[in-house]
Amino acid sequence: MTYECFDVEVKDRIAHIVLSRPAKRNSMTPAFWRELPQIVCEIDAAAEARVVVISSTGPHFTAGLDISHLRQGGGNGQDRPDAEAEALEAVRHGARFYDNTRHLQESFSALENCRLPVLAAIQGGCIGGGVDMVTACDMRYATEDAFLTVFEINVGITADVGTFPRLVKLIPEGIVRELAYTGRRMPAAEAKEVGLVNRVFRDHEAMLEGVFEIAREIAAKPPLALYGCKRMINYSRDHTTADGLDYISIWNASFLQPAEMREAVMANQEKRTGEFVDLPPLPRRAD
Repeated sequence: MTYECFDVEVKDRIAHIVLSRPAKRNSMTPAFWRELPQIVCEIDAAAEARVVVISSTGPHFTAGLDISHLRQGGGNGQDRPDAEAEALEAVRHGARFYDNTRHLQESFSALENCRLPVLAAIQGGCIGGGVDMVTACDMRYATEDAFLTVFEINVGITADVGTFPRLVKLIPEGIVRELAYTGRRMPAAEAKEVGLVNRVFRDHEAMLEGVFEIAREIAAKPPLALYGCKRMINYSRDHTTADGLDYISIWNASFLQPAEMREAVMANQEKRTGEFVDLPPLPRRAD
């Protein structure tokens, strides 16, 4: 399938999603918000991949939200006097804004809810909504020239698409506050120092090579165990230790597969790639 904002390839059990509008700095247009969750959900449902890599093109990972469409007129008051149309739009504004923000949030939550590990490869600027996006991924990698910025404060917005709920669980709160209040750039070296990115690479080519090496290593692991790891990590992050311990016990009581365990042990002993069962395809949702 052809997309407006992305190129997609699944090869060797690795799904590669590439932001493909470098001339526009991969800004997040309305098509972006429609296509990303569709792509992620289709990859997850097909169960042909075991890991997802998200990368980008051009000098910057993404310039963030394309706010030009936010300035376009809304409502259905074309045939009414301007004052009346404005009054109607004012009444609708809160509900319209809430529904739109929830749509944007859900687009990135698809990354977190996906059964597969998602790796983000960041070059150049990861700006505004880009931070929301990569914090919803499992791991982040960056080039030496990369930087991240919670840019929304510079345009009079409180970041609302996922930055704060996720960022405060990844790095110290004081640093989150500094980034949010100042809108400054956090260079890749600092991001690695505070644990926001896992590793920094010399350039884009080296980063993709390194990230795909990690992706191949992940893809060689038992898919059901990977799924369980992701669910447990997300659940433990958001619940008490007691809740997490109880949930992992219930999960393993339901999902633990002795045959997969034996194959993993034998594959390690024999220094070969394990032959594991793929995740089941997800049922298609009714449109």
